[in-house]
Amino acid sequence: MAESRAAVRYAKAILDLAQVNNNADKVLSDMNSVLLSVKESKELRNFLENPVVKGQTKHNALTEIFSSSQNETKGLFQLLLENKRFEILPAIAKQFQALYNEANNIENAIVTTAVPLTGELETKVLSKIKEFSTKNVTISNVVDESIIGGFILRIGDKQYNASVANKLQQLKREFTNN
Repeated sequence: MAESRAAVRYAKAILDLAQVNNNADKVLSDMNSVLLSVKESKELRNFLENPVVKGQTKHNALTEIFSSSQNETKGLFQLLLENKRFEILPAIAKQFQALYNEANNIENAIVTTAVPLTGELETKVLSKIKEFSTKNVTISNVVDESIIGGFILRIGDKQYNASVANKLQQLKREFTNN
């Protein structure tokens, strides 16, 4: 719990600094890169979490890996070195994304489909999203063949299930109740 509170504090500070410098979009790109790198590389994740590895070594590695990152991001690496908190870097990046989206009225919608999202289905989903949210919405597609067809839309704590599997389940319940 304390780790997530610390991550929120760091993320707020970096976002505030980036907004003052009119650089929030580029820092968001850095944070996306950090999250993706840590997610895809178990070695990097273990390296950051390893208490035996010296902080300066972690700082040097991050500065090298993310050499094209913004000054605010490099400043975050320096701050994490001074406070010996490199293990919370992924949590900071995730919190930064959430705070950035909130500040810019952006909401993420997760669309689960049986096959990758097509243009036609994306249009249907976007029309359904307008019923749920007045915010700018970004779509993330998750493929799950078990829903057979249609889609499941999740925005925040709301869900709209237009999957074939759900409709079949409803029919099954109707027939068993009669």
